Amino acid sequence: MLELYDSRTAHRAPLIPARADRLGLYVCGVTVYDECHLGHARMLVVYDVLVRHLRASGRSVHYVRNITDVDDKIIRRAREMGIPPSELSARMIDAFGRDTRALGLLPADAEPRATAHVGAMIEVIARLLERGFAYRATNGDVYYDVSRFPTYGALTHRRPEDLRAGARVEIGEAKDDPLDFALWKAARPDEPSWEAPWGPGRPGWHIECSAMSTSLLGVPIDLHGGGEDLKFPHHENEIAQSDAAFGTEVVRRWMHNGFVQVGHEKMAKSLGNFLTIREALERYGAESLRLWILQGHYRQPLLFDEEKLVLARQARARLRGAFRAAPPDPQSREPADANSWRGRFTAALDDDLNTPEALAVLFDLVRRIHRDAAEEPAAARRDVLLLRRLGERLGLFADDPSTRPRPLADAEVEERIARRRRAREERKFAEADQIRAALLEVGVILEDGPEGTRWYWSDGL
Repeated sequence: MLELYDSRTAHRAPLIPARADRLGLYVCGVTVYDECHLGHARMLVVYDVLVRHLRASGRSVHYVRNITDVDDKIIRRAREMGIPPSELSARMIDAFGRDTRALGLLPADAEPRATAHVGAMIEVIARLLERGFAYRATNGDVYYDVSRFPTYGALTHRRPEDLRAGARVEIGEAKDDPLDFALWKAARPDEPSWEAPWGPGRPGWHIECSAMSTSLLGVPIDLHGGGEDLKFPHHENEIAQSDAAFGTEVVRRWMHNGFVQVGHEKMAKSLGNFLTIREALERYGAESLRLWILQGHYRQPLLFDEEKLVLARQARARLRGAFRAAPPDPQSREPADANSWRGRFTAALDDDLNTPEALAVLFDLVRRIHRDAAEEPAAARRDVLLLRRLGERLGLFADDPSTRPRPLADAEVEERIARRRRAREERKFAEADQIRAALLEVGVILEDGPEGTRWYWSDGL
């Protein structure tokens, strides 16, 4: 049974759903004011693998991943661009869809947009006002009163007074305490607004997820996920308002993935140190990005640098090379010891989604495939079938890499590499460069190293 680390309890425990028929998973998605970067890609891939593993293990999962399409950042960016916020959101939602498809992500079962659930948000705010957990301020905003929630800070394991020390009151806010947060922002000129019993305006950021998650998954929610940066204030505030509104612990388990780091800083648009998903896909390809992400445990920081992504591309070539060494036979069956391999692989993912260990199982299998390919080709083909089935649980091998036509046979590639090696030995460097360029033009990438020249196709094979 899958055990996951719970951010709130700081302990691992089996993931047991409250309902027998399905597990409800809600993941905080993206705020669509700009294109997504590799930090978002990590979050998306981590929860994609979680859903794949749960379903492959026989669990029925209802996966909800929201889109925030009304927010201060969206309004500011749209104003800078001279377009309506709704137009900016529509553009970025299209870009987000393009990125998720290119990354090979499973579609979420529901992908609610905040603007389509404002009515549900108003209902939750009304509950909080009625129960005394919220108040109307002099400027027309509605705020949550953090002092009324005694366990505030439990998710981040910090006391309210410590959190208060870093809080601040922004210009135009009229809250009673720096820790209080906006549930509803009174209407302002040239901003989207909706009618509410306490006056026209728009929802605050935090209330969006409380309303959408409970509307689509009910109460309780089995698992709520998101990036590490959402623990405070977003998820801390979400716990306070959801539990107060519904009178119970709404989320049973919290899961957070670590940052993508550039040097000692997290990758963030605000820091300008980001690479968009689209740019990364163009440079490295979707499967190499997925491998780079999965080679680190989801709770640990993931270091971004060019070398690590090049290594991930080489790792992909090794995995895919197994299909070239032993093209799978549609009539083939899995190897006799398939259950042993599957058991190791599944145990790794059940161990707090330990994708590095799961990948290690795949690479062990690849080594056996290469060992057997020449002398026991039938055995190697059986192993390749198992490799594909296990890899699919990580979102790998979406296509059949063994059937793709190539402009050159392997023997022709090897012959050209040999000619290039002789040209270099004879110091005919211009000729060697021409051979390399000609190979690159047809999709063959060469990597020179101490042990000679390695090569693979640009798609990793």
